[in-house]
Amino acid sequence: MHLAAARLTLRSTLVTDSSISSHAPLLSVLDQSPVSDGSTGAAALRNTIDLARLTDSLGYHRYWVAEHHGSPMLAGPSPEVLISAIASVTENVRVGSGGVMLPHYSPLKVAENFSVLAGLFPNRIDLGLGRAAGTDSKTAFALQRDRRQAMPDDFPQQLAELIGYLDDTLPAEHPFRRLAALPGLPERPEPWLLGSSHQSAIWAAELGLPYAFADFINPAGAEIAALYRDRFTPSAQLSEPRVMVAVSAICAESDKEAQRLASSMRMAITLLRAGSFIAVPSVETALEFLAHHPAPQSLPIGRRAIVGDATVVRRGLEDVAREYGAGEVMVVTITHDHAARRRSYELIADACISVTGDSYPSSSRHYSPNPMAPL
Repeated sequence: MHLAAARLTLRSTLVTDSSISSHAPLLSVLDQSPVSDGSTGAAALRNTIDLARLTDSLGYHRYWVAEHHGSPMLAGPSPEVLISAIASVTENVRVGSGGVMLPHYSPLKVAENFSVLAGLFPNRIDLGLGRAAGTDSKTAFALQRDRRQAMPDDFPQQLAELIGYLDDTLPAEHPFRRLAALPGLPERPEPWLLGSSHQSAIWAAELGLPYAFADFINPAGAEIAALYRDRFTPSAQLSEPRVMVAVSAICAESDKEAQRLASSMRMAITLLRAGSFIAVPSVETALEFLAHHPAPQSLPIGRRAIVGDATVVRRGLEDVAREYGAGEVMVVTITHDHAARRRSYELIADACISVTGDSYPSSSRHYSPNPMAPL
């Protein structure tokens, strides 16, 4: 059997620890389409297509693209457009949004968009939904169709309406009941709720949706994942709670090189917290900046990344999966150099996706005491 085919068949074997689940967690990708300093948004979008092809061949389970608006660093404002392009050039990986920021849109339009995608690519489309704006307040206002007043805070109602279209469960007396005859039927996207707070966990649990937690935004989410499981109500589509955790990680041939590559994101996040938005800086620019503006050690909310060689990153991912009780780990990697980002996903796949079906080989290498360094 060809190596890529073997990986695709066997998928991920992150760890066979029964304390996580009866099955090994799956390994997936979250791509924010980063724009490198000196490059263009168009190049970033082409890099997304290239990375999707690569990770499909490596055996990753899902490939999700994010939604961000008005950002010089991230070139993905239209997940549904990228999903169509990615699904057209890949074969096995599930493709979805991580996520669609529902407050910007009509629930019917989102349901129709993803129904079309599901019809074109059966059993491969995910609809990850989020509440955040994915941008600053001025850009969010510019996205509004009606600018006479601020958008209402009615996300729970939007979400319920959207799920009603997808599941064909709108009440008979609902004014939009007939619109549940979506164009892609009988195919259906798989909905997920994204979040990094207690409230998102409660909504996902109440609606019986799978839950994707953004550890790369809030690394204190194990308690929130537990809350989701405790409050979970079975739905027609999901009988048991399902947790995925999205983690920031950079893997390289050595710990030193990985830390060097991570300097670009450390600089970008340091400036982001100061209200400055930039494209992903080069390693050289970042190292010079950090030498004169060291990242603060104590940050509100905080972020973490698993940074190191393959052994460090593999064990870091295992630890996070165990901490959350997650059945799936989604890796987000941002580097200035696209080749380094490709190589990071290759190394993670080599370490975490078994070709023979065996679990991880044992390693005697000493585990770094702090692979999850704050960014």
